[in-house]
Amino acid sequence: MASERDILIVGGGHNGLVCAAYLAKAGLKVTVLERRHVVGGAAVTEEFHPGFRNSVASYTVSLLNPKVIADLELHRHGLKIVERKVSNFLPVPGGYLATGEGRTKSEVAKFSQKDADRLDAYGDRLEAIADVLRDLVLQTPPNLVEGGLAQAIPELLKSASLGRKLSHLDMTAKRDLLALFAQSAGDWLDGWFESDPIKAVYGFDGVVGNYASPYTPGSAYVLLHHVFGEVNGKKGAWGHAIGGMGAITQAMAACCRERGVEIRTDVAVAEILVEKGRAVGVVTEKGETLRGRAVVSNLNPKLLFGKLVDRSFQPADFAERIDRYRSGSGTFRMNVALSKLPDFTCLPGPGDHLTAGIIIAPSLAYMEQAYADARAHGWSKAPIVEMLIPSTLDDSLAPPGQHVASLFCQHVSPTLSGGRSWDDHREEVADLMIATVDAQAPGFAASVVGRQVLSPLDLERTFGLSGGDIMHGNLSLDQMFSARPVLGAGDYRTPIAGLYQCGAGTHPGGGVTGAPGHNAAREIIKDARRGRLRAA
Repeated sequence: MASERDILIVGGGHNGLVCAAYLAKAGLKVTVLERRHVVGGAAVTEEFHPGFRNSVASYTVSLLNPKVIADLELHRHGLKIVERKVSNFLPVPGGYLATGEGRTKSEVAKFSQKDADRLDAYGDRLEAIADVLRDLVLQTPPNLVEGGLAQAIPELLKSASLGRKLSHLDMTAKRDLLALFAQSAGDWLDGWFESDPIKAVYGFDGVVGNYASPYTPGSAYVLLHHVFGEVNGKKGAWGHAIGGMGAITQAMAACCRERGVEIRTDVAVAEILVEKGRAVGVVTEKGETLRGRAVVSNLNPKLLFGKLVDRSFQPADFAERIDRYRSGSGTFRMNVALSKLPDFTCLPGPGDHLTAGIIIAPSLAYMEQAYADARAHGWSKAPIVEMLIPSTLDDSLAPPGQHVASLFCQHVSPTLSGGRSWDDHREEVADLMIATVDAQAPGFAASVVGRQVLSPLDLERTFGLSGGDIMHGNLSLDQMFSARPVLGAGDYRTPIAGLYQCGAGTHPGGGVTGAPGHNAAREIIKDARRGRLRAA
């Protein structure tokens, strides 16, 4: 007999909503529980200064999976995505580099004709790997299991299928794949290019959400992770959701409601209820008990198993591995209200470059020093700042003639040493970030009429991003694919029967993709059809 609720989803971020939409379409009764007053997790749009709205945490569109967009009919539910007119804009001493369709080669040639001549080969080689891995994004990883042949055969078949996909790569691509998984972004790019600007633009993707030097082994994969995306069918493009990132999750919520999902906000979960070794519901912070046939977590695995699941229900080695799960991306996030557009010394006046991702980090060496400073001091003396000005593409975000900007700032330490708290240093570091932009665009600081500042601690408190980690855990080789978050729990199931995960702490990881939610729903639906979801 079915219970009143089949599925309880803890956390109404975008993956939780995606999972709910697929489960509801399959005929399951789903309730989403969100701690905040609005669903969307880190992908929300809010007013942060009177008359100024912005994407508060996540800030740009590229990785949102096309299948998720189509299956949830997000465009019918109001989502509109527009492409940046310039992909990236990088001020450098004595000039700038602007990348984008039809212009990258001539821009790179300003610094190195040799590098310009290598761009096509670089793009083709990277895309060959990205195409194969893009296909794996919506696959459930083979899960390392204990038990007999009956348990192992399905996972062996998955492994064989994966092997067939990778076998289609030629030897050049296989060698590139090995390098990208093992090397640093810096080593990978140094092997391709000689000029600092193009290495800085591409290398920035290797440290986004990754508290590491661009020369840290494994950071090349983080670079590759950001190549998977597309906007409106154009691979590798970056875009903006009209109305901000909240427009994505509001469209998802509309789809959920249309399919009969119950969405409850201002409901903080205090405990996953486990009886006889099985998750059967949740207890809220207000003391309400809600029961269901299964519970699905959209939270960071450290938060789920560290705070909501009693340790006595977790296998000892599993709990120990979760304790060691590395989470903390060194992110400092700001939203600023501007009285006018910034005016860059290297390219004065308005223009399409102001629609780009504006990267203030002119070289890999600059990024490496920023990481070293953060490790030693807590934050970079010369930080990495990516600035977007979404109001150049979307006039709904600010009053006429004024603008909003997103500042995605790195590197800062997820936690400060010596007993220091981010609460005591938040504004000091925010001033440094503003000054870093002002050095490239004099007058920027004076144009700031309001700001919202989110340190790693604030990101954790507000959005549940442990250590400010936008990826819900490092994208390192030991925390990817079948090992995300832990070997033996890589198929969205957990060691506790009836408890699943659907967040970015599962394959394929972070970014506003919807893929973990899509994949988790498929596994839950399989279990429901096989009778593995018992009545609560």
